[in-house]
Amino acid sequence: MAKETRGELLAHHEEALGLFGERVHAVRPRQWDGPTPCTEWTVRDLVNHLTAEQLWVPRLLDGESIEDVGRELEGDVLGDDPAGAWDAAAAGAAEAFARRGALGRTVKLSYGETGADAYCAEMTADAVVHTWDLSRAIGAPEEMPDELVAAAQRVFGAYGDDMSPTGLFGAPVPVPEVADAWTTLLARLGRRV
Repeated sequence: MAKETRGELLAHHEEALGLFGERVHAVRPRQWDGPTPCTEWTVRDLVNHLTAEQLWVPRLLDGESIEDVGRELEGDVLGDDPAGAWDAAAAGAAEAFARRGALGRTVKLSYGETGADAYCAEMTADAVVHTWDLSRAIGAPEEMPDELVAAAQRVFGAYGDDMSPTGLFGAPVPVPEVADAWTTLLARLGRRV
């Protein structure tokens, strides 16, 4: 698969955030403490995780490191308005990536320095997969646009067929040979569709 252009990368990132945000706004009050496919997280935990990830973006793009930020973004970042907290964090992340020259920078991640364009692609892929997690948890539509599936495949394909040794994903689950690309990707990430 060809590498995404700057415009495609930003459009995919914004679309993935938008889809996750739609699901966040669809969460009913009684669902916040419900389970998700991420077995150790409730719906609120999942939304908190992705919201915190977005809060990191402007800071890392401004040159801060994990050590500089420290523990500031740990714990609950949703407060009394989870949807509002998500909206603000997502808007801040999208704006930070869209700034002139931002995708050409280097960011200091937990696993070392990486290009901001690769970081943006990773954040997009993560949002795409977690949109499925949240959709499954709240009974929302689980399909993703083909372009976002392809964007996630570009990122996760670089890690091989079994990403469970990272501790971030479950062991791959079997799928029929005729499974579509989205189902196959989710299964590689340990999700049972």
